[in-house]
Amino acid sequence: MKLYFFITLALIFNSNLILAQKIQWMSFSEAQEAQKKEPKKIFMDVYTEWCGPCKLLDKNTFQNPDVSRYIIENYYAVKFNAEGVEEIKYYDQTFTNPNFDPNRKGRNATHQFTQFLGVKGYPTMVFFSENGDPIMPLVGYQKPKQIELFLKMIKQGDYQIFSKPEDFENYRKNFVPRFRG
Repeated sequence: MKLYFFITLALIFNSNLILAQKIQWMSFSEAQEAQKKEPKKIFMDVYTEWCGPCKLLDKNTFQNPDVSRYIIENYYAVKFNAEGVEEIKYYDQTFTNPNFDPNRKGRNATHQFTQFLGVKGYPTMVFFSENGDPIMPLVGYQKPKQIELFLKMIKQGDYQIFSKPEDFENYRKNFVPRFRG
């Protein structure tokens, strides 16, 4: 009887670990290298240190088991500080943040790659194709059921069939979210 109890307890513990996988964030260059070995879309979270909604996205959305599992299984997940100092090589260009001030608290200079991507607000999530081409940005805090539509639409390539704004609206109306939270 005790053995049955411990086996059951171990199974419950292990299944909770599987459900609660955390996203293993990587740099953009790591994702680009990974794409060379195994083509997969990139999901980039563009954030800043001072951004409240960015912190909520980390806490409430990226910690959601459905969201984290889907991102882990279908994307290379990249965290990119929009005001950081990471050097980005992209399209035969090198992007840096030459005006970054390490002594400054709060807002800092915007990284050149942030500007190149056209990011205007935080958080912004940018999707890239298996070839590394930008697909689309998604601006603002997203709850699990809200981000699910975009994660699945991009992964499945459904966005490629839209020819007018009404196509996306119809897609959104007919989408049935499955994520909890």
